[in-house]
Amino acid sequence: MRHSTRRMLTAASLAAVGALVLAACSGGSSGSGSSADADGDLTPVKLQLQWLPQGQFAGYFAAVDQGFFEEEGLDVEIIPSGGDIVPQDALANGDVDYAIAWVPKVLGSIEAGADLTNIAQIFQRSGTLQVAWADSGITSVADFEGKKIGSWGFGNEWEIFAAMAAEGLDASTVEIITQDFNMNAFLQGDIDAAQAMTYNEYAQLLETVDPDTGELYTPEDFAVIDYEDTEGAMLQDAIWADTERLESDTEYQETTVAFLKAVIKGWAYAAEDPEAASEITIAAGSGWGPSHELWMVNETNKLIWPSPDGIGIIDEAAWDKTVAGALAAVNETGAHLITEEPPASAYSNEWIQKALEDLEDSGLDLTGESFSPIEVTLQEGGQ
Repeated sequence: MRHSTRRMLTAASLAAVGALVLAACSGGSSGSGSSADADGDLTPVKLQLQWLPQGQFAGYFAAVDQGFFEEEGLDVEIIPSGGDIVPQDALANGDVDYAIAWVPKVLGSIEAGADLTNIAQIFQRSGTLQVAWADSGITSVADFEGKKIGSWGFGNEWEIFAAMAAEGLDASTVEIITQDFNMNAFLQGDIDAAQAMTYNEYAQLLETVDPDTGELYTPEDFAVIDYEDTEGAMLQDAIWADTERLESDTEYQETTVAFLKAVIKGWAYAAEDPEAASEITIAAGSGWGPSHELWMVNETNKLIWPSPDGIGIIDEAAWDKTVAGALAAVNETGAHLITEEPPASAYSNEWIQKALEDLEDSGLDLTGESFSPIEVTLQEGGQ
């Protein structure tokens, strides 16, 4: 999926990612309950991201950097995407073992025939915003009518249409403007309300100089609609696995639990030390500046923690709300995301619950009860 940066991987970035992957492949002792084979060799695993290396994925890169995957007997290759790879397609095609993708997108793929299961709902809440100027008169989804509404497309637009449906607004009542993965069109006045993520595009605005004042823009300059506060909110970054392999392959089941344990450790590390996690992500190939990257890790943590039932547990009410929104959403061409309820196999708490139980005595804060976000001061251009 897109997740938001307009920067593409440079050769240097790819080299950094490769170095990080090699670090994960370097061997070492495996922890208790690891999925290493009888000879102590690490089990190879491929994880498909939905975008380029950035703070949105800090927990996975931390799990590599800190050796958490190795501790669980895994040799994990993290595969970025600059929009050229659809994560759920790569998983359904057997190219990777696990994938990170938004729930509504995968629901569409499941209805189209993909056999995939959400095994860990890492983001517990939506991070999507619609941002307008403070004096625009746009303060809610109900104000979209007759306006130019920005969207990246590529399946990232369904929260907009689900929220509009809840307000009784037909998609034809607005002009959908395809925006790039930045805020340039909004700043230039071509869009009335632009799509943004809490952890990325919104920060891009706050690290931009207001030409009228010579100072950085502030939150007071904008009217922000948070989709988490609407009926259109949908679950986002989840870890997806191959349903058939989960049902029939004992080794894959064991690997799945080991993989999730390492991921939990990675995200707990990012919550405990976001500064270190942001530095790890920059080393992994992120093209963002240090203040922007730290903002991104901090805001991503807010979407994960607290997780009252344990990190990764799929909340039934949030799942049902996502499905309801996906069923109600109709885009500007009249297309539906899904037309029927997904199968029961579309999500399972079985594997993340096993991972949480295995880590119960680890001393890790598995619910985020002690989590507290930090204060991040953005610098011009994210530097």
